[in-house]
Amino acid sequence: MAFFSFDKKGRLGIDIGTASIKVVELAKESNRFNLTNYGTFEIEPDESALNVVKLSNKDLVSGIQEVLQKAHMKSRDVIASIPSFPTFSTTITMPYLSEDEVAKAIPFEARKYIPIPLSEVQLDWAIVNVRKDQRPGIVSQDPKSQPNIEVFLVAVPKEEVSRYQTIMKDAGLNLKALELENFALTRALVGNDLSPIAIINIGGRSTSILVVENGFQRASHDYEVGGFAITKSISRALGVNLRRAEELKRNFGIRSGDDNIIRQAMSSLVDMMAFEANKTIHNYEDQRKTKITKILVVGGLANMPSFIEYFSEKLGRPVSSGNSLARVILPPELESLRTELNSTFVVSIGLAMRDI
Repeated sequence: MAFFSFDKKGRLGIDIGTASIKVVELAKESNRFNLTNYGTFEIEPDESALNVVKLSNKDLVSGIQEVLQKAHMKSRDVIASIPSFPTFSTTITMPYLSEDEVAKAIPFEARKYIPIPLSEVQLDWAIVNVRKDQRPGIVSQDPKSQPNIEVFLVAVPKEEVSRYQTIMKDAGLNLKALELENFALTRALVGNDLSPIAIINIGGRSTSILVVENGFQRASHDYEVGGFAITKSISRALGVNLRRAEELKRNFGIRSGDDNIIRQAMSSLVDMMAFEANKTIHNYEDQRKTKITKILVVGGLANMPSFIEYFSEKLGRPVSSGNSLARVILPPELESLRTELNSTFVVSIGLAMRDI
């Protein structure tokens, strides 16, 4: 576990992943954020099954409390992330009449896209685009001239919402909001940039490929290969346990050279990540007749030696590490850890930035 403590009180962003629980505490002063605390609880992989461990609510509560206690975090107000895989999200196009009419039409439209009964989900939506040359509130008598709007639709199973509420309550925390990981990523990395940006978030279990334009999620794709699959591949290739394989991955990375057997063990999986990212990016560019201007990579794997360079080569495009700390002030004692914190805590940083 990794901790660093300060005295200020702030708001917590808690990112519960499949490989770790990451907690950040930010304090906001004069429209700038100050990092006051951070901590990580590592979820040990199952050595025998070589699979990701799914922790019980009790284990998650214990892990969160351990981070809070050892890092001496004072805040109890929390924004927590909910992973994308149990949720449903899509962008739909519909005619615009008025805000009230859109609100009434959303449940009927949602039934076409959500595979479970609406009574079992919490539904939320936002207008993300209006056809250029027309604006909401300007209603023409000619139905053909009515503006079309694009609406981003999100449905979260009520069972999942209730589960996270219970976890935070049992941990002694005040849950202010639940938010999809992708929303937190966008807030932390994009800021006021309205250009088309691709964000590749490599987690423990999966890789999320997200396209953001005008500040909103416009496309996403989850690929079921993440950092843990790479660790397993190294473990099998070298005949070492998962802990040792993780150390080798972080130390040697994917640097070129015939003697780098770590690169040989992981390259095919990284190549598949790049292939899926390229496919999502090209599909978006073809459909929207636009060009992705930036490709950002985040997640622990982004800190691996030579990973960014290798990924950029495979994509055939410039790639850079996402800068989640662009609007966050670090104390001098943590400057040496900026690179690690920047990629590893991006979701929890974005969560703690959210206005309640």
